[in-house]
Amino acid sequence: MTQRPTRSALYIPGSKERALDKARGLECDVILFDLEDAVAVDEKAKARATLAAQLAKGGYGARMRIVRINALDTPWGVDDAEAVAQMDCDAVLLPKVDCAADIDALAAIVPNLPIWAMMESPLGVLNAAAIAAHHRVQGFVLGTNDLAKDLNTRTVANREPLLMSLQMCLLAARAHGVIALDGVYNAFKDDDGLRAECEQGRDMGFDGKTLIHPAQLAIANAAFAPTDAEIDLANRQIAAFEAAEAAGQGVAVVDGKIVENLHIVTARATLAKAKAITEMDVS
Repeated sequence: MTQRPTRSALYIPGSKERALDKARGLECDVILFDLEDAVAVDEKAKARATLAAQLAKGGYGARMRIVRINALDTPWGVDDAEAVAQMDCDAVLLPKVDCAADIDALAAIVPNLPIWAMMESPLGVLNAAAIAAHHRVQGFVLGTNDLAKDLNTRTVANREPLLMSLQMCLLAARAHGVIALDGVYNAFKDDDGLRAECEQGRDMGFDGKTLIHPAQLAIANAAFAPTDAEIDLANRQIAAFEAAEAAGQGVAVVDGKIVENLHIVTARATLAKAKAITEMDVS
């Protein structure tokens, strides 16, 4: 997977020039320019043109620019895909992905961009491994609202009804080197609830959180970044292991715990992520 930070991925309506301009100054790692749910039916065509013009104007810095189109079986999906193929963006996000054939259909229209898949249906979750294995797929975005609707779950704080689906998508993503972003938290004024869900997502292994409001950015950025303690431990593990290797030993001990090569892989990944975040913040 890329070391490019993806802690926070903010949805921005593709039809709103003011929001598109404001996004240039927001501290998010990823902008999800939305042509789907955030755009009214009678604004779809205009939104394509508005978004294309704003992307051509530039100014989004190091932020990853991903455009979510409408599903290809809607009246707007194919036109969206053809338009995005010409836009100055980093990837295209396809909603309602049920199987790898859906990725094939988009790839035939958009030959030159990485594809991200919205994982938001029971069938999509069941086919997550095949979708992640597709050579054009770079990332998963969990569509937890749609998934909860289709599963007929109740909304509970610990998301227990969704955990199996979340973990199946994570397993598929990790098996095939695909980035995985957790779903949105709807109560954008509930900082404590957002923080708890971000921590849960980070503990599970997600790379970041999709967000619906700029007020959620700071919490997500903090939750999905290595902490000072994690960075310190990574440095000490690497130093101890290198010293052990130099002495002809295969393991080291840090804070009373065995450190093997697998821990060093994680430690180096932690430091690489911290470095990438620092570089992102400076740019």
